[in-house]
Amino acid sequence: MNETQFWTFFFIILTFGIYIIIAWRSRVKETKEFYVASQGVPTLANGAAVAADWMSAASFIGMAGLIAFLGSDGSVYLMGWTGGYVLLALLLAPYLRKWGKFTVPEFVGDRYSESVRIVAAVAAIVVSFTYVVGQMAGGGIVFSRFLGLSIEWGVVLVAVVIFIYAVLGGMKGITYTQVAQYTVLIIAYLIPAFAVAYQTTGIPVPQISYGQILAELDSLSVEFGLNEFTEAFSGRAGGQIDVFLVTLSLMLGTAGLPHVIIRFYTTKTVRGARYSAFWALFFISLLYLTAPAVGAFTKLNLLQGVQGQAPDNLPDWINTWAPTGLVTVNDDVETIGTVSNIATSGADLIVNNDILVLASPEIGGLPAPIVGLMAAGGMAAAMSTAAGLLLVISSAASHDLYFRVIKKTGASEKEQMMVGRIAMGVAILFAIWAGINPPAFVAQVVAFAFGLAAATFFPILILGIFWKKANGPGATAGMLTGLAFTGTYMIYTLEVFGTGANDHIFNVSPEGIGAIGAALNFIVIVVVSKLTAPPSEYVQEMVEEIRYPQTRKVDVRS
Repeated sequence: MNETQFWTFFFIILTFGIYIIIAWRSRVKETKEFYVASQGVPTLANGAAVAADWMSAASFIGMAGLIAFLGSDGSVYLMGWTGGYVLLALLLAPYLRKWGKFTVPEFVGDRYSESVRIVAAVAAIVVSFTYVVGQMAGGGIVFSRFLGLSIEWGVVLVAVVIFIYAVLGGMKGITYTQVAQYTVLIIAYLIPAFAVAYQTTGIPVPQISYGQILAELDSLSVEFGLNEFTEAFSGRAGGQIDVFLVTLSLMLGTAGLPHVIIRFYTTKTVRGARYSAFWALFFISLLYLTAPAVGAFTKLNLLQGVQGQAPDNLPDWINTWAPTGLVTVNDDVETIGTVSNIATSGADLIVNNDILVLASPEIGGLPAPIVGLMAAGGMAAAMSTAAGLLLVISSAASHDLYFRVIKKTGASEKEQMMVGRIAMGVAILFAIWAGINPPAFVAQVVAFAFGLAAATFFPILILGIFWKKANGPGATAGMLTGLAFTGTYMIYTLEVFGTGANDHIFNVSPEGIGAIGAALNFIVIVVVSKLTAPPSEYVQEMVEEIRYPQTRKVDVRS
């Protein structure tokens, strides 16, 4: 065992032990504790838990890597994933918390109809499963590199640990575990960033100092056959229109993601839900304002390290990552002349986006303890989000489908908990398979989940709160239209389910198609609602009630 593996084992075993102890001490027996932590989570803790739930493997592992190769166009992830929280805090979180239900499908079931609840539950499972695939893939990369496991066994090990503490603690255990995970991931992300910034520029504030290296980075990028880092709209084939659509899709998806929205049901008050969104955005910004700097510094160090070097004289980090299959070198050239992140590009050096953050301490020449801490941070990011997603899948299967549809006569607390945990287990098995065979880079897989959420949930939630004439038939038709359109386009343009990848239509990427799917959803809901009977007076009164700042006595159906 080398020094890097020792410190990786040390930090991962230490943090895993903390997570499982928290889950054991928070284990639950009632459905209200399992799904919404008895609505007793303090605001600050819920903000940190939301941030950890949000900052998945895509944010920690994948985002800075995409920014490194996309350049300024990588800002779509920063703008979309943070801008969506503004929509969530202002337009959704306080109203959904005031409604007081456990899950998003439960809200739409009360607001629209039982048929909409079923469609929403199925959509929640599809969206959450797509998202969890990215977390499994990210965890597999960490274990593959730092512990010497194959990516396949790395994915399996991640899945087992997540399953243990998610099943034990439910939302209560997951919440306090996520507070610990946020602490681990933000420390692991910031320490290497500050160290590399100081090492490169003499200024230990990466958000400020990386501006000094951009001219040299642009020059090196062009030398190695890449676009300039600062050149706008050059990193995406669809140009400016696609940048706009991807940003909008990520924003709407953020506001509509079930595993994020469900967190706002756990606060003690409606005001607490709004303040939780504020704290979450603050905690998230600590990483998101640092990610562009991490991408820029890592890319600069990478290109400087291989400039003019022969394939047999490359930096040590390339040799240590090569066994994972995520770094490949063309041994037939005299010196490295081209660099790419695309496996089929034919470049002399091909580096997968998803390794850049994890490899950044090694690329920057930092000591082994920092490398091990980075690995623990990557695992914390993947596991925190995956646990929340599994809870959504569990609640949709047990609370919204089994309890409300299959066994309408009433299921006991014990029976609901059992069905929920079985649903988690089944989801884990499918997620293992998909995590071993992901259809794209980690951050891109997650972006697909956001597109699906944007096209299905955001329109029915917004109209369900702010337009009392929106009805069940309209919501059902809109959700099915958005989900079918967006999902079909993604499958058409990606290599999934054995299909070959096809060209993007009008240069719209699969990450951006969710914005168009959301627009279709809005249109279909409005048109169908206008052509069919309006909701009952009782439902319309409830819709008006949740928009008042003070609680008035209106009987909301259980």
